[in-house]
Amino acid sequence: MFLWLKRYMPNSLYGRAALILILPVLTVQLVVSVTFIQRHFEGVTQQLSKGLALDLAYVATELSGLPEDEIGVRGAELTEPFQLAFEFLPSADAKDLPSRRRIYDFSGLVVIETLKARLPNLLTVDLPDDRSATTYLQLENGVAAFGFDRNRVSALNPHQLLVWSVAVGFLMTVIAYFFLRNQLRPIKRMASAAEAFGKGQHIAYKPSGAIEVRAAGNAFLDMRARIERQIDQRTLMLSGVSHDLRTPLTRLKLGLSMIEDDMRDDLLRDVDDMQHLLNEFLNFARGEAEGEAESVDPGQLVAQLVSDFQREGKNVSLLGIEGEGVVTLRPVAIRRALENLVGNAVRYGSTAQVSCWIGERSVRFRVEDDGPGIPNAKRAEAIKPFARLDPSRNQNKGMGLGLGLAIVTDIARAHGGSLRLDQSPDMGGLLADLVLPR
Repeated sequence: MFLWLKRYMPNSLYGRAALILILPVLTVQLVVSVTFIQRHFEGVTQQLSKGLALDLAYVATELSGLPEDEIGVRGAELTEPFQLAFEFLPSADAKDLPSRRRIYDFSGLVVIETLKARLPNLLTVDLPDDRSATTYLQLENGVAAFGFDRNRVSALNPHQLLVWSVAVGFLMTVIAYFFLRNQLRPIKRMASAAEAFGKGQHIAYKPSGAIEVRAAGNAFLDMRARIERQIDQRTLMLSGVSHDLRTPLTRLKLGLSMIEDDMRDDLLRDVDDMQHLLNEFLNFARGEAEGEAESVDPGQLVAQLVSDFQREGKNVSLLGIEGEGVVTLRPVAIRRALENLVGNAVRYGSTAQVSCWIGERSVRFRVEDDGPGIPNAKRAEAIKPFARLDPSRNQNKGMGLGLGLAIVTDIARAHGGSLRLDQSPDMGGLLADLVLPR
């Protein structure tokens, strides 16, 4: 039932923590402010207005029935102890009397309502500002104007509590934010280390922070060490197997070369195929483990790769390079991945085109060919190790274990990227995009 609310919530840990921190503070301040306003702008103002109404009622009662020439003198005498300014208007018209109140003067509304309820002969109340106020009462011979200070009916400096609440709340929020940032910083460092490890990079990380964060950090370090140890053991094992098998293969080639027989060439070809399969399998096993991450110009890497294929007599052309900049990657592994893509393109097609696009957040290497391509339903299977797609790829074109696209996929994932397969709109064959984050 709260799914609609998720789109408005912050996604980052900082944003959500700040929301959890600030929302209760704002709620408390809102409740305190509403309660304060209700008590001071209504309760206190109402009590003060009742006291003023009693003073005005007493003075009006004493002035009622007096001759017109005595009202001014007697009114001044009566209002002086009450700190009221008195003025008698014998010929005043109630319609001409001022009746002002600012629209945001809520306490003035309470003053007017209270005085009208307590003074039946009240004509109007004039509240022009926060300093002075005037009430007009109807007497038998005219109208009596009573002026008084506004603070007699309104709480003095009612905004002070609000100001202090906002100031202290803001100060405590800032202090809490710095404490919160120190608690979240170890989590961000661990996330950065995990992200870098997923891209094949190794950055120094030391667990810190709360006990739970330290436990998660130690678990990550143990996991990273186990994965690195497993990769190293796999590479060493396969390197040893490759080294052990190369010696007997070399002896076989040497022995076959000394035999004078019609089947010698076929047997030598089989030994070469075995050597090629062994090298291909070793390349797959090494995968992303070879080479260190460096800052490389992708455009220059692609141009050099195309130039090397052209020197070998392959029909490979550079379609274009868009953008510029350097990217942190493992150049040896990326070159092997591109060599596999271009090699497959010229093996199963007659022409291959290579392009590179360098964006702000990612870099894309694209290889297109005019071969038979790969059907959409079998593209997921094509990137699996030892996958052979007979309908789309003719195995008579060359010897292989079906590890080319699997090697490219492993290298892409080691850099935090992906391999995307599609049909080339221009050449009709396979379109392979190797996308890596910057």
